[in-house]
Amino acid sequence: MASIRRTLSPPYHDRQYHNGTMTFSDQAPSHKALSGAKYSSPLLALSVGVRRFIAGVFMQRHSRKGQYYSWRRSVYRCFLFFVVGFFLGMTPFGHVEDDVNSHDFSFEIKPPAVDLKKEIGVPVSRGDDFEVKSVQLNERFDFITRKQVIVVTPTYNRALQAYYLNRLGQLLRLVPPPLLWIVVEMNAASMETAETLRKTGLTYRHLVCNKNLTNIKDRGVQQRNTALEHIERHKLDGIVYFADDDNMYSLNLFENIRKISRFGTWPVAMLEQSKNKAILEGPICNGSQVIGWHTNEKSKKLRRFHVDMSGFAFNSTILWDPKRWRRPTSEPIRQLDTVKEGFQETTFIQQVVEDESKMEGIPHGCSNVMNWHLHLGARHLVYPRSWLLQKNLDVVLHSD
Repeated sequence: MASIRRTLSPPYHDRQYHNGTMTFSDQAPSHKALSGAKYSSPLLALSVGVRRFIAGVFMQRHSRKGQYYSWRRSVYRCFLFFVVGFFLGMTPFGHVEDDVNSHDFSFEIKPPAVDLKKEIGVPVSRGDDFEVKSVQLNERFDFITRKQVIVVTPTYNRALQAYYLNRLGQLLRLVPPPLLWIVVEMNAASMETAETLRKTGLTYRHLVCNKNLTNIKDRGVQQRNTALEHIERHKLDGIVYFADDDNMYSLNLFENIRKISRFGTWPVAMLEQSKNKAILEGPICNGSQVIGWHTNEKSKKLRRFHVDMSGFAFNSTILWDPKRWRRPTSEPIRQLDTVKEGFQETTFIQQVVEDESKMEGIPHGCSNVMNWHLHLGARHLVYPRSWLLQKNLDVVLHSD
């Protein structure tokens, strides 16, 4: 029968147990030695530190104070371990950090998404109807692209200049942008006119015509030519309209001007000078097609186009882009001061369009009068310096 022989382990005389505690001999490496030793690598030092921390938590040491002190230390260590584990679990590591950085975590409370089409009553569409509904949505929020209106106003020193410019400026403020107001003065730009333009809050350009004139009737012609040269040089894009400061205009006129593609015209009501009646001058239209002209003056029947200076507007690109409109010549388009009075309009229009087929009558049917030429003014008053009358009336103040 085979016998099993056990080898006896050498006696451990250095192990002694007193009161349930365990002590180590001097030959075993102590924790002080481990703490003072230098490790060859940081990873080994970290591993030893972690094991020492775990051993310290789970290996309870009984002190001389008894079992109560040992229980309190165990609870304290468990709580400390829980707190450390909680913060370690909340700390991102590795690739998680990239995901966290890629997102914007904030405490801002954002409102829920709103479908604008449902809110304003525009039905959801598909296919070809989507573009139509998008236009309706833009109209609801006023996202319409408008053409720029370039208003050219010649002005000169006279008693009611301040009144005329302020009245026209307040009207242009009501016109939806974009709008550019070009005001032209003779010889020098007055401080009073510049201040009036600034107060309107409009986008404007204050120009000066320096041409020496032999006839006062040529003043307005040369001022408009100065504005036309400015538009051509800077290639301003928009619809050009000659608006004298003493005329009266409706807001509907400027909305219709934006619809012009090349050249547009409309009838103007005119108050005859030294007479108590008004006449109508301008196109007769079939829809938007010009088929004839209104005129009551025998002296002007020789004109090709019976249009007032404030009764037409045109695309500014005609001035600086002749290839686009296939103009036969590239000569600049200007008003002529060599023709008789009343013929500046027709000679200018003949440079812009060939005949009535190239014109657009506005509004539809040319049935509405949108501006008036009244020929009003205080002709016998001298233009005051600094916009004040030279001969003021005597004023007497009575105090009660």
